Amino acid sequence: MGFNSKYHIDVDFEVPKKLQWYYAPAFFGFWFVLYLCLVNTQVNHIPKGLTRSEEASHPDSFIAQRAEDTLIELTRIGPRVVGSVANEVTTVQFLRDEVAKVQAEASERFEIEIDVQQASGAYMHWIMVNMYQGIQNVVVKLSERGNTNENYLLINSHYDSVPGSPGAGDDGSMVATMLEVMRVIAKSNDSLAHPIVFLFNGAEENPLQASHAFITQHKWAKNCKALINLDSAGSGGREILFQSGPNHPWLMKYYRKVPHPFANTLAEEVFQAGYIPSDTDFRIFRDYGGVPGLDMAYIFNGYVYHTKFDRVNVFPRSSFQHTGDNVLSLARALANAPELDNTAAHAEGHNVFYDFLGWFIIFYTATTSIIINVVISVVALLAIGVSIYFMSVRSGCSLSGVLMRFGIIFGIQLVSLALALGLGLLVALFMDGVDRSMSWFTQMWLIIGLYVFPIIFGMSILPAFYLEKTKKDLLSLGFRVQLFMHSHCVCLVILLITLTALGIRSACFLMLCVFFDIIALIINLVTKWHRKAYWFAIAVMICQILPFTYFTYILTALLMTIIPMQGRSGAESNPDMGIAVVTWLFALMFAGFIVPLIMFFRKTRTIVLCFLAGTILFIILAVTNVGFPYQPKTSTQRYALIHAHRVLHNADGTTRTDESGIYIYPQDRRIHIADDELKALGHAHKVSEFCDEEMFCGMPLYNHRWHKDREYSLWIPTNLKPQIPTAYPSLTLQEITELEDSTKRRFNFSLVGPDHMTIFVNVKNNAKLLDWSFNETLIRENEPPPHFVYFSYGLDNSALEFTIDVEKTTSSFDTPTLEIGIGGHWVHHENTRSQGLSDHIDNFPSYAYVQAWVGTYESWYF
Repeated sequence: MGFNSKYHIDVDFEVPKKLQWYYAPAFFGFWFVLYLCLVNTQVNHIPKGLTRSEEASHPDSFIAQRAEDTLIELTRIGPRVVGSVANEVTTVQFLRDEVAKVQAEASERFEIEIDVQQASGAYMHWIMVNMYQGIQNVVVKLSERGNTNENYLLINSHYDSVPGSPGAGDDGSMVATMLEVMRVIAKSNDSLAHPIVFLFNGAEENPLQASHAFITQHKWAKNCKALINLDSAGSGGREILFQSGPNHPWLMKYYRKVPHPFANTLAEEVFQAGYIPSDTDFRIFRDYGGVPGLDMAYIFNGYVYHTKFDRVNVFPRSSFQHTGDNVLSLARALANAPELDNTAAHAEGHNVFYDFLGWFIIFYTATTSIIINVVISVVALLAIGVSIYFMSVRSGCSLSGVLMRFGIIFGIQLVSLALALGLGLLVALFMDGVDRSMSWFTQMWLIIGLYVFPIIFGMSILPAFYLEKTKKDLLSLGFRVQLFMHSHCVCLVILLITLTALGIRSACFLMLCVFFDIIALIINLVTKWHRKAYWFAIAVMICQILPFTYFTYILTALLMTIIPMQGRSGAESNPDMGIAVVTWLFALMFAGFIVPLIMFFRKTRTIVLCFLAGTILFIILAVTNVGFPYQPKTSTQRYALIHAHRVLHNADGTTRTDESGIYIYPQDRRIHIADDELKALGHAHKVSEFCDEEMFCGMPLYNHRWHKDREYSLWIPTNLKPQIPTAYPSLTLQEITELEDSTKRRFNFSLVGPDHMTIFVNVKNNAKLLDWSFNETLIRENEPPPHFVYFSYGLDNSALEFTIDVEKTTSSFDTPTLEIGIGGHWVHHENTRSQGLSDHIDNFPSYAYVQAWVGTYESWYF
C-alpha cells in the first residue's frame, strides 16, 4: 500500500466532507414516499368496474356489474358442498339457467352445447387415495356454427365451496367471470377458430375430484389442447398468473397482450415447491391430461378464504373488471391461436416471466434466461475490475493495495449479510419464544420494524465501523463506499450463478439487481463521476429507483399473499422465520446498494443504531395488544372442530373404546392463545397420545393433513353425544374368498354412509396387502400400510363395494388379518347440529372462526 509521491502530483480525486446528519431523514423519506406513492398504489390498482348503463357504449367489453349480479344470485344459494342439495341440484340448475340466458343473447354465428357430467373415479392426492362417486360437472361448448375444428380451448373454475362458506371469492367470482366472458363472446360477431369449453366443475374442494373426472372421462376432454384455469386463494384484488405451461412458452406471447398483467415466475416456483398450502385443478389437467395452460387466481385478502366471511360484500366490483378484461382478452386470443392445432410442436421449455407494476410484462425462455444471467454476471465482474483499476490510478494507492482493501471489504460485506439474516432470525425466535409469533398477521406494518429494521442495521453497522476506523485511508470515502457496493454486487453475482446452475428461474430477480447496479457503474466510469465526491451517488440513486420500486412491489404483493396463509399453515413451524428470510432476501435486492449511501452522513453509527432502537420499539409494540394477531370477521384465528363419537372394536367383537368427544385442529402457530377457552370444554389430550396404539390415532381424521398435524391437534372427551343427522356408516363384510392357495384371501366389503367418509386400512399379524379395488398406486409402489382413502359422493349414494386381497404365510386366518376404520363426516348438515355443538363453538373467543361439523369413527378387525 505504498504511496508514490511523484504519481500523487497527477492524482485527481476529492476527499468529500460528510453530509450533516439531519439530511438523513430526507434521504430515507425519499424512498419511503416513493414506496407509498408508487408501489403501494400500484399493488392495489384495479380498474373501475363497468356498469350495465355503460354496456351500450362498450358492446364488446366485459361488464363487471353483470358478473357481480350473477355472483349475488349464486351466493344466495349458500354453501355449496359436494353431496348437498345446494351443490348437486340447486347450483346445477342455476348454471343451466344462466347458460340459457347466454343462448338467448347469442349471435347466430355461434352455437352452444351444454352437458352435465356425472362421474366416478379415484386418483392419488399426495399420500391419500382420493375417491369420488357421482360427482358433477356442468360443461358448455361454445363454437362457430359449422366449425369442425377438433382442438378446443378449456376454461375452468369450480362452483362448489367448503363447508360453511358461501364461496364468493373461492370460486364463485370466477364462475361469474366465466359466464360473463361466455356471454360477451357469444353475442359478438368475432371469429372463433377453435371452440371454447367452459368447465364449471362441481367438486374442487374435495379436493380436485371434478377436474379429474372431466379430464379422464368426458367426451370433450381429449380435444382440449390449452387451458385457462381460474381459482382463488383470497377475495378480490388483482388475479395473478402464477403458473404457465409447463414447457409451452408460446402461451405467454398471448398473456402479454392482456390489459392488466400481473404475473411472476417466483410465484410459480414457490407454489410448485409446495410452500403454499393449496392446490389447483391446473395440476390435474397437466398431470392426467397433459394440457398446457395458464393458472390464475386471486391472492389478496386471503383472511376470508374458506370461511363464512367469503361473501359478495367483500368482493369489489372492480376486481371483476380486472379479471374479466384479462380473461376475455385471453379467451379470444387463445381460441384463435394457430398453436392450438399442434401444441406439441411448440413445447420448447420453461418460461421466465414477470410484470412491472402491472404496466407491462417481460418474458423469455429459460434458455435465454441462462444466457442473460451469465452475460450480465461477466459484464458486472469486468466493470468492477475496471472500476478497481481506476481507483488505484486516481487514488495513488497501488492496485494490489486496492485489491487488498476490496478483499477486506468483501469479507465485511459477507459477515454483514450473515449478521442481517441472523438478527432477523433472532427476532423471529424471540417472538416465538415469548409466544408472540404472527404479531404482523393483522398489522402488516409491524414487519417494517420487526424485520426490515434489524436487517438494515445488520447490513450497515460493520461497514460503518470499518469506514470510521479507516477515515485516514489513502482511498477516499467515496471509493471505499463504492467498494462496498462492488462487494455486494459480487455477492449477488455468486448467488445469481449458483441459482442459475440449479435451474431456479427466479434468479432473474438477482440479474435485474446486478444489471441496474452495473448501469450506474458504467455511467459513473464514462462520466468520471466515480471519482467526484457525491456525484457517483447521484447516478446510483437514479439507477436504484426502478429496482427499489420493483422489488418492494414484489415483496409487498408476496407478503399480502403469504401472511393470511400463515393462518392456515399449521402449528408445526414458526411463521416468523419465513417472514424474516423472505424480508432478508428482498432487502438484499432493494436495499443492498442503497444502504452504503448512509455512510456519507455524519454520525453514521448513530443513524445506524436508530434502526436497532426502532427494532426494540417495534418488539415492545408487538408484544402488547398492538401486536395481537386476530380481529373478528376480518382476520380470524381458524379451527376445525368435529363433535364426534368413536367406537373401537376388538377382534372378538367386544368394544375397547366407546366415547364422545371434540376433535380440534388448530390451523396456525398460536395454538395456546385460546387455552382458557378450550379448558372450558374439558380435559384436552394431544391426538398424538393415541397414535402409537391406534391406526391413524383412532380418530375421525378428515384428510391426511390432519394426521400430519396430530402433535398439535386435541381430543377433548365429553359426556355429550353428537346428534348424528342420519344413520352411522355401515360396513358389511359380504364374503371372504380363497384365492390361489390357502395363504391368500379376498375380503369383499360394502359401505354406506354420509357423502363424506374416510376409510383407513391396515394389515395385522404378518399379513401382506396384495391388492385392492381402490386406486392401485400405493399397492404398486409397495407403500407400507396403514393407508388413507378419502371418499365422497354427489348424486349417487349407492353403496361403495370394494375388495381387499391379503396374504398370510406365517400365521393362519384365524387371527385378525385386516383392521378397517371408517370415519363419517356430516359437513353440510348445518340445520341438524345439536345445541351441544353450538355451545361448544360459542366457547371459542370472538376472534376465532370455527369450521365445525359432527362425525363418527368406528374400527373393526377382520
